Amino acid sequence: MSENLDLVRSIYADWERGVFGRTDWGDPAIEFVVPDGPEPGSWTGVAAMAVATRDYLLAWEGFRWVADEYRELDAERVLVLASRAGRGRRSGLEVEQIATQGASLFQLRDGKVTRLAHYWDRDHALADLGLEE
Repeated sequence: MSENLDLVRSIYADWERGVFGRTDWGDPAIEFVVPDGPEPGSWTGVAAMAVATRDYLLAWEGFRWVADEYRELDAERVLVLASRAGRGRRSGLEVEQIATQGASLFQLRDGKVTRLAHYWDRDHALADLGLEE
């Protein structure tokens, strides 16, 4: 198993427990992208990523990402096919009722994540990467 895969697994280990506060794995100039979903956008830097994530997480209770499968695409990219869980704070709506199968694409260099793309729609991620389920 590669060091990149080990790092991504450690990040997801936190996220599976609903722990999102750790950012030491991010390059200071990380590009954080949400290509689809209810609030797509792009942010640069660890602080901006933390704010975007915090604002999103405030809408949910018990939100977490759960890894279904890890794929090392090449020496610098790891794709995680994942499911989401949680409940809307105001609506009480379970995230599974909206969409459950997403993906995270990590681009890494020198032991840090330089780009992270969170996809709400797994098929969108696979299409962007030219991959099939």
